[in-house]
Amino acid sequence: MDSPLAIDIQDLRKTYREGIFRKRRQQALRGVSLDVRPGEVFGLLGPNGAGKTTMIKILLGIVHKSSGTASLLGHAAGSQISRSRVGYLPENLRVARHHTARTALNFYGRLSRMSTQQIARRSDELLELVGLRHRDRESVRGFSKGMGQRLGLAQALLHDPDLLILDEPTDGLDPLGRSQVRDIINQLKGQGKTIFLNSHILQEVETICDRFAILAQGEVRAIGSIDDLRGTNAETAATLIVSHLPSDAIEKLAQADVTATTETINPDLQRVLIDRCPQADLDRAVDALRAAGASIHQIQRGTSTLEQIFLSLVQPQPPESL
Repeated sequence: MDSPLAIDIQDLRKTYREGIFRKRRQQALRGVSLDVRPGEVFGLLGPNGAGKTTMIKILLGIVHKSSGTASLLGHAAGSQISRSRVGYLPENLRVARHHTARTALNFYGRLSRMSTQQIARRSDELLELVGLRHRDRESVRGFSKGMGQRLGLAQALLHDPDLLILDEPTDGLDPLGRSQVRDIINQLKGQGKTIFLNSHILQEVETICDRFAILAQGEVRAIGSIDDLRGTNAETAATLIVSHLPSDAIEKLAQADVTATTETINPDLQRVLIDRCPQADLDRAVDALRAAGASIHQIQRGTSTLEQIFLSLVQPQPPESL
């Protein structure tokens, strides 16, 4: 059963049956395959309804898959041994208001069948790690959102898991709180922990994740590092500096299936701007401009952000004309 992968998902499918007679079907996952390597921070991205929550619930054994395979650390997802090696921070962790940070950790430790001595030792370490060491005996009812998230991280780490699954760990936090959580994630990575992170904050995922997958309508649209996706999926902007640009240049570019705008730099030079321009479009634009008699002096390519890549992959495509 041993596997070199922290998470291994192959052709995972989940269909929900709805309605009084359960005749209506909704496909939440449509043949998802991805892997997470030991020791990396892996991000899961996708719009609402993409299937992210369903995938996490299957990995944790909360929801049963319809078909396909999913394993954690070489063991079947949802099995007792895989759950014992996973720490989970749900999106909205609710800690009973009568608890303090320390009594809450004692409660979660007992759920993990830890001894009193183990709980006390780990609580001291983790309260220090998440910055609650001197607030550990205060009621959680007075905790801010950021303090609650840090307590949630502590409970997820209490039994010293090998794999952490974090669902929106910085949701609702201010910039300082997000920075603190990022620092903790980097510390955990330095300790060899594997972190599977679900977040809608794209800039954050781009900053802290080694690789990520983009999920939309139950399908993986892309997987890899930001550099991988820039090379294969990016539709970067292009700027061409040209001279002798004909008056009908925009029409000629449109005939080549390239949408562009122009700006005048000076009487001799014009700027041609092409937004979301994959290499094939740029090649056609260059050919069309040269055929029209324009001289190209310079070509500049922008660097795609994760947001640009994300939007290009998940936004609905307009229907084709008949």
